[in-house]
Amino acid sequence: MEEIERKFLVNSQDFKDLAKKKMYYEQAYLNTHPERTVRVRIADDAAFLTIKGKSTKNGLSRFEWEKQIPVTEAKELLKLSEPGKIQKYRYLVPQGKHTYEVDEFLGDNEGLILAEIELNHEEEDFEKPNWLGREVTGDMSYYNSKLISNPFKNRKK
Repeated sequence: MEEIERKFLVNSQDFKDLAKKKMYYEQAYLNTHPERTVRVRIADDAAFLTIKGKSTKNGLSRFEWEKQIPVTEAKELLKLSEPGKIQKYRYLVPQGKHTYEVDEFLGDNEGLILAEIELNHEEEDFEKPNWLGREVTGDMSYYNSKLISNPFKNRKK
């Protein structure tokens, strides 16, 4: 299945008052090869194994396959993961006919807040709330798999 999404930095905490749900995520990668990533994620009391392909040139779409797995199996797979992990809170924020997934990172990526919106096609219109900042779609340094090896805390302010 192809995933089409746009990614933005978030410039204020205003989204928190609009969120309909907040979840804690912990994830790590079994493989971060440039052609594919294999991720294990625990989201509150659910777990998922996800494989993502290489992004298109503009960064808007890529292949994604995801399957829910038992949390106990995810915990075992996490033991096999590459070094590092991502910890974050995810907020689901409705905006018009879409829902933004806003990630507030913890640990080595504390201070970074990213918003993603999934679209049905690359040219689809969507509402941009005032808390949305600069677009970083296609900037691989903001991919979760890259934030493990080059965390936000290491970036020059």
